[in-house]
Amino acid sequence: MRPLPDGAGSLQLPMPANTTPALRFQAVDLDRPAVPVLRGVDFVVGGAERWVVLGPNGSGKTTLLEVASGYLHPTRGQVEVLGERLGRTDVRSLRERVGLVSASVAKMLEPRLTGTEVVMSAAHGALEPWWHRYDATDRRRARDLLEAAGFGHTAQRPWGVLSEGERQQVLLARSLVKEPELLLLDEPAAGLDLGGRERLVARLGELAADAGAPPTVLVTHHVEEIPAGFDHALLLREGRVVAAGPAAEAMTAETLSATFGLRLALDSVAGRWSCRAV
Repeated sequence: MRPLPDGAGSLQLPMPANTTPALRFQAVDLDRPAVPVLRGVDFVVGGAERWVVLGPNGSGKTTLLEVASGYLHPTRGQVEVLGERLGRTDVRSLRERVGLVSASVAKMLEPRLTGTEVVMSAAHGALEPWWHRYDATDRRRARDLLEAAGFGHTAQRPWGVLSEGERQQVLLARSLVKEPELLLLDEPAAGLDLGGRERLVARLGELAADAGAPPTVLVTHHVEEIPAGFDHALLLREGRVVAAGPAAEAMTAETLSATFGLRLALDSVAGRWSCRAV
């Protein structure tokens, strides 16, 4: 797929009849004071799709995710999340249906909370467990999610002493505790060492292969952080869509070069990607 011309919408696969997309952006603009951040973005996430959003710093990736999670509204255009149109629905209720992994959440958590408490408190959309009642089932659910990721040892450890890799795994478990209908991941591998990154990518690959896992959108700067099984890609530059669609078509050396403003080579081995300048 060649990069789309400036101002053009993204290419999308036709949705099956009577199927509501998990996420739909239609001609979406979002303006900051005197600065356009998103411009004419068209983007549709189907009910079983796993998307990666790629682009350089300042391309609008995190802003797109903030709109998708209902924390920002578009300046122009329409956004539907799980069939609900932003501006015409109670976003507080909508957010309860969306799992979000974000650095902003990590910064607000109390250092003394255990891994179990961090995960468990998401059942009520809270950052602390003090204001709601939790039972043995809630605690077991939290521990099971940590065990499934191979991080059961974090269950009783304080958040403040966990490594960055452990924190990201706890946040991922937290995002899944309410069985969300849409999962949004904002640079979950940022700041991780090689081992932490690979453990997180492996866990995300497991979720991508799980037919019961929700549709997922992952924001990253690096193709090496894309888990196997992520089947669609959206490339952004300066708030505009460069390419969108099935990953093998939308993510090519040509589209990546256009996205990052640098001549790049792209390789894929066993479902994982790598990229370098040429």
